[in-house]
Amino acid sequence: MGKTVLVIEDEPIMRDLISVAFRDAGYCVLQAVDGKEALEIFNENNVDLVLLDVVMPKLDGWSVCKRIRIKSDVPIIMLTSREDDEDQLLGFELGVDEYIIKPVNIQVLLARSKRLLERVTNNKSPKNIIENAGISIDKDAYSIMVDNEKIEFAPKEYELLVYLVENKGRVLTREQILNTIWGYDYFGDYRVVDTHIKKIRKKLKDKAKYIHTVVRVGYKFDTNK
Repeated sequence: MGKTVLVIEDEPIMRDLISVAFRDAGYCVLQAVDGKEALEIFNENNVDLVLLDVVMPKLDGWSVCKRIRIKSDVPIIMLTSREDDEDQLLGFELGVDEYIIKPVNIQVLLARSKRLLERVTNNKSPKNIIENAGISIDKDAYSIMVDNEKIEFAPKEYELLVYLVENKGRVLTREQILNTIWGYDYFGDYRVVDTHIKKIRKKLKDKAKYIHTVVRVGYKFDTNK
């Protein structure tokens, strides 16, 4: 059996449609009809990907995302009918990796899910460690240590920090970051980059000074200043 996907959706037709498509594609599928049930299933199973609706009974998608992120960096794709940029930014603030507007195109959802899972797997594959100014990135273990303390990063945060460190001293534009981390087919506001940088800096604490803002351009990682 392939990767395990947790489909959290209170609309029966949409939930079944997504579940059937993922099963046909070789995934193991778990289903939840509300936020409370979703957390119970998540805590009892090894889940590789979460497909999360926003508007649900008992606990909404935002609350579910917050609680999952306390203990796990599992990839999360938010499914919602809301197109407001502020809602999307809130999702990314909470640790959502992808944001898909309803009505959902199942083939697009499958493609994005596959790409996200491959990206997470590939980031775990290389057997090397990057060390810089007290920041140690073990790409094999998919983990980051700051002054010998393990810090948890959501998948997009991890990828973005690795991208910055691997390009030490080089200015990376927001467009470059979006294309590399979110993909060329991502349609969204550049502010998602700023949001993730803010979260990374907070987790890096005093090491945050090594991530420099290049006004109206982007960011660079540099320990020489």
